[in-house]
Amino acid sequence: MTASKYLVGALAGIVVMTAGAAFAADVSKKTLKQGKDLFEANCEACHQADAIGKPGFAPSLTNPELLATASDKFFEGTIRDGREDTGMPPFAHMGRKKVRAIVAYLRSHTKLPNRSKEVDAQRDAQGDPRLGELWYNNICSTCHGMDGDGYDAGGTGTAIGLPSFLDKVSDGFLRETIKNGRSNTRMLPFQGPAGLANMAEQEIDDVIVYLRTLAKK
Repeated sequence: MTASKYLVGALAGIVVMTAGAAFAADVSKKTLKQGKDLFEANCEACHQADAIGKPGFAPSLTNPELLATASDKFFEGTIRDGREDTGMPPFAHMGRKKVRAIVAYLRSHTKLPNRSKEVDAQRDAQGDPRLGELWYNNICSTCHGMDGDGYDAGGTGTAIGLPSFLDKVSDGFLRETIKNGRSNTRMLPFQGPAGLANMAEQEIDDVIVYLRTLAKK
């Protein structure tokens, strides 16, 4: 390995440690313990220990790419409201403080810098939903179902075509997820040489625009 590669690796490690230290400084041990206890009592049965998830049953909530791109608002809103037409019930009865403690516990698994503000600030997708439907049916439906209803369709992917999901995510969040996938899950990247399919930016936007039409059905 060259010296430059050693330097890149060291810098990457510093970034991760810095992100983790900054997070830890903002959250008390008491809050993290409360969040862990609440997660174990209410969420672990589906999302498994350390929120690693179970394919075809419940998604990982501590995946590095998810924690890097999803905002606290996304996590809090999902826990509070649940996901209608899925097995995810609402937990609004917990109150804001307890919901935030669970999110803090999930964030304690952070390995990458939080880019959620940058991701959510990305431009809205512009594309052709007819082409997006073609790409979706050929590439995404195997895991997420023909209508984006996920596990209910017998797939291993989540229900990405439901309003309860699409109303809470930005086009940037969808774009980053499609492009980069999620390591240690069955969601592979769909752009670049390592991608399951090397989709162009416009093709990804077409898929996003198509997904938005599913939420209106």
